[in-house]
Amino acid sequence: MTDAPSRDASTALLTDHYELTMLQAALRSGAAHRRCVFEVFDRRLPEGRRYGVVAGTGRLLDAIEAFRFDEATLDSLAKARVVDDETLAWLAQHTFRGSVWGYAEGDCFFPGSPILVVEGTFAEAVLLETLVLSILNHDCAIASAASRMTSAALGRPCIEMGSRRTHELAAVAAARAAYVAGFATTSNLAAGECYGVPTTGTSAHAFTLLHDNERSAFEAQVASLGSATTLLVDTYDVTAAVRTAVEVAGTGLGAVRLDSGDLLAQAFQVRQQLDDLGATGTRIIVTGDLDEHAIAALAAAPVDAYGVGTALVTGSGAATAGLVYKLVARADDDGTLVGVAKRSKDKVGVAGRKWAQRRCGADGVAQVEVTGTGAEPALDAHSRSLLVELVREGTVVGREPLATARERHRAGLAELPASAVQLSRGEPAIPTRHEREPA
Repeated sequence: MTDAPSRDASTALLTDHYELTMLQAALRSGAAHRRCVFEVFDRRLPEGRRYGVVAGTGRLLDAIEAFRFDEATLDSLAKARVVDDETLAWLAQHTFRGSVWGYAEGDCFFPGSPILVVEGTFAEAVLLETLVLSILNHDCAIASAASRMTSAALGRPCIEMGSRRTHELAAVAAARAAYVAGFATTSNLAAGECYGVPTTGTSAHAFTLLHDNERSAFEAQVASLGSATTLLVDTYDVTAAVRTAVEVAGTGLGAVRLDSGDLLAQAFQVRQQLDDLGATGTRIIVTGDLDEHAIAALAAAPVDAYGVGTALVTGSGAATAGLVYKLVARADDDGTLVGVAKRSKDKVGVAGRKWAQRRCGADGVAQVEVTGTGAEPALDAHSRSLLVELVREGTVVGREPLATARERHRAGLAELPASAVQLSRGEPAIPTRHEREPA
């Protein structure tokens, strides 16, 4: 399934005020039409992280297509006196006609990786800054956390269930990003409708408390949803609930869910009890404030799936990926692109448009991320180029099914050294090296 189609609503006001005041001033000076290159990159990964995950690309392409200043948008800007009449006239005829390249969705990235490259006039490229960063910073953060969780799960399915812990629209984006990074399903129905992410869900404690007793609640759920359903067994007494669940649903009960208490100890106790009752095929699903560290701690437990909410939708301690959008090249008076970069004390950029390659050993394991300016060198048998074309002269050319990004992440993570999935503090899984263009 491809990503959701473009929304009818304009995305032009999903931006910062200063993007438009910069545009107005650049139109006044004549520099607005200079060809420019902006790059999105991360100066450093969140503390202890070994890699990041690119996510949100499909959403960004939809947003770029919908980035237009329609009559209602222009009226809003005029009433607020954000820009002058000359700038409003320019915006009225504006559509993005530039080009975009980026790391393919689902791929891994490291500090300094140019995960998105935007080329166009200054006017059209600068307007995209806030839109690009708001989508990529959120989705990359969620996918990066989700990847650590699915790695810690060691092949056991992870269920995204964080909708009630974040903004209603962020919840949809989070479910999509988590799916890219390996989560099996989501509880969010909008994510299922918009992006085809498989959805799942059964009942909460309120359903049990609604009924006169636990047995009545289980009987109602099984009568409605069948014996393959998942029964929540920790509303009162877990041992009694498991016994009642099997009595009601039979030994073909699909699963039981544990949501509180000592999940490690309870998982062993419940597994033994289920087996003793003959429900050897009944799965155990655990939920309740899980993160990657809690999932890893349950690795030896007889757990069949994990439900993750708050930690996932907040990036498990890193709610933003820390990406920045910086001008790296602009046209000189004769039209030649020249590199530019910030040179402040603690934020030194690398000038010039970059290429990027991941170089692997003969065993196929990544050894180094290499970026550079100028002509991209030829690839050897163990290297791959990382930037793919996404938008060509205003036309989106890089859409792909979400399943493709999901598979790419699986393959990209497998390409990294084994240390990449360690949860202990450490450096990025591979170093990033910049090769300067020969003088």
